[in-house]
Amino acid sequence: MAAPQEVTTRALSATFIMNKALSDDPDEILRLQGISWFKRKLIASITITLYVNHYKDDNGIEHIDIRQVGSGGFEGNTERRILDWTFRNIDDSLFGPIVGRSRRVKVDELEYEWHKENWTADTVEDEAIESYVESDTPKSGTTWIAHQVWGFSEINSERRYVRRVHFTGPGGEDLHRVLVYDYVGPNTKD
Repeated sequence: MAAPQEVTTRALSATFIMNKALSDDPDEILRLQGISWFKRKLIASITITLYVNHYKDDNGIEHIDIRQVGSGGFEGNTERRILDWTFRNIDDSLFGPIVGRSRRVKVDELEYEWHKENWTADTVEDEAIESYVESDTPKSGTTWIAHQVWGFSEINSERRYVRRVHFTGPGGEDLHRVLVYDYVGPNTKD
């Protein structure tokens, strides 16, 4: 279902389901991140729902907390993004030790041209969400970078939540993937 106009990068609290038919297959990225064949097949077999809680703390700093739940009640990751562009160490349940940071950014200031493509006017006006995550190589023994930009795009004549992923793998692999989500309704989990 299309996302309503009131759900924007400035007001992202909502529930979204990954649309596998419209999304690129993330399997190669997961493989390069060191995720086992078994876990990749499990991930491919379930439908991922995102429960997004977007708010400001007492200091006015934006937070985006995302609880990921797979079909059948499979508990996925919980992403806790603080939009202050400060690196934070995270021990992720799927990816292991990682280092990441997030911020709000003007689309025309993004590093990669591919990240600047196909955003709705409200995402350009309100700014996109940029997420940079890399493996904590000394702790994890792997080396990769996942550089994402989040916002809204018009896909098949419907406004949808989208993540555009620029991924650099351990051998210098350079992959682009688009993840597309259907709007379900308000966040009912937080």
